[in-house]
Amino acid sequence: MNNPTVATGPLVDGISARAAWYMIAVLTFAYILSYIDRVIFGLLIGPIRAEFAIDDTVFSLLYGFGFAFFYTLIGIPLGWAADRYNRRNLVVLGIAAWSAMTAACGLARSFSQLALARIAVGIGEATLSPATYSMAGDSFPARQLGRAMSVFVVGFPLGIGLALIIGGLVIGAIAGHPLYTLPLVGAVKSWQACFLVIGPPGLLVALLALTIREPPRLHPAGPVRGASFAATARTLRQHWPGYCCLTFGFSMLSIVVNTYQLWGVQHFVRVFGFSTARAGLWLGSLIAVAGTLGILTGGWLHDRLLSRGYRDAALRVGLVAACAMLPSAVCATLMPTPELTLLMLLPIGFFNTFGHGASGAAVVLMTPPNQRAQVTGIYLFVVNIVAMGLGPLLTASLNDHVFHSDLAVGKSIALVATSALVVACVLFVAGSAYLGRRAPAAPQPAVA
Repeated sequence: MNNPTVATGPLVDGISARAAWYMIAVLTFAYILSYIDRVIFGLLIGPIRAEFAIDDTVFSLLYGFGFAFFYTLIGIPLGWAADRYNRRNLVVLGIAAWSAMTAACGLARSFSQLALARIAVGIGEATLSPATYSMAGDSFPARQLGRAMSVFVVGFPLGIGLALIIGGLVIGAIAGHPLYTLPLVGAVKSWQACFLVIGPPGLLVALLALTIREPPRLHPAGPVRGASFAATARTLRQHWPGYCCLTFGFSMLSIVVNTYQLWGVQHFVRVFGFSTARAGLWLGSLIAVAGTLGILTGGWLHDRLLSRGYRDAALRVGLVAACAMLPSAVCATLMPTPELTLLMLLPIGFFNTFGHGASGAAVVLMTPPNQRAQVTGIYLFVVNIVAMGLGPLLTASLNDHVFHSDLAVGKSIALVATSALVVACVLFVAGSAYLGRRAPAAPQPAVA
């Protein structure tokens, strides 16, 4: 059986450890920014619903599927491009595009204009992860890759946390005035002004990204350029059980965080009467601190398991996370007080991000170097369609069509999160059984 190539070599000639970690630091900063631009939309659910007379289900389609479909669909051809062309330049263009389109959300005068701007944000953000996964795989030895990817995906909890905190503060500061008159723009409502404040600073981050270096590419024996779609499809077909369990297992974990980041805030607002700013501060602080600790701990555990010969290291990390979150998912949003709710959310805040660095490292290590960006694009397509689209939509549908009440959002969250975690456990167990028998041997430590 032909196994995917595993990167085991040292840091490549032409890029130092310092340059590699600087690259990861800048791309992590961009990743944090992408989540701030992405999540701010969810904090404005109240005024956007009122402005366009829509319910939770329609809003979740725009927030989730409308964003995720184009974000993930365009990620596949962008992965193909990242396997062939300058990845740094692709990232720079993407940052500039999504920042401009975030600001454009604030200029929308109709629901269709808002939807188009939101979709364009997703297309811009789709450049970042495939290019980063590919560059990281060419810049770090296998024994450091889990830590490097964990540092990058720290942008996941930090971005969500800072989006909730900063977004809540911006909304609180701006919401006091119903209208603002801005130069060159004219009169805008307070919710529109929030997008105009959050979006433009990203153009400075695009300039910062120009300071990183494009790393030399590592290639298996064969063509120097990126692999064809057919070659990538063969790799996925040969090892489809491993890729499927990895992809759908972590999709289920991602459903949980996407459900809590949107509807968790609304639970505090609707059930406990919090302001958006206060709810964002509470949940944002929990996700930023606990989530960052969780993702770094999970990356460390993955590398330790991998170095001990566990070929299913990523799935073991994912299984630990899913099992640890289950008790809290059942009851956290059913607690009678906000303090008890926040306490029960602590394990979810920590373990919800626990496996994300491990999953990124697993995708890289299972895939030949000249196919990594394409496979990453496919992996992210599935994860984000399921997590960003299905999670928020299921919760909204339960609110609108089963419980028929905005105040039932806590019950809806509990049902969706618990179901997702049970499915994740099953997939991780099945995937571990396959990877233990069939996957390539764990890479040996390399000399940095």
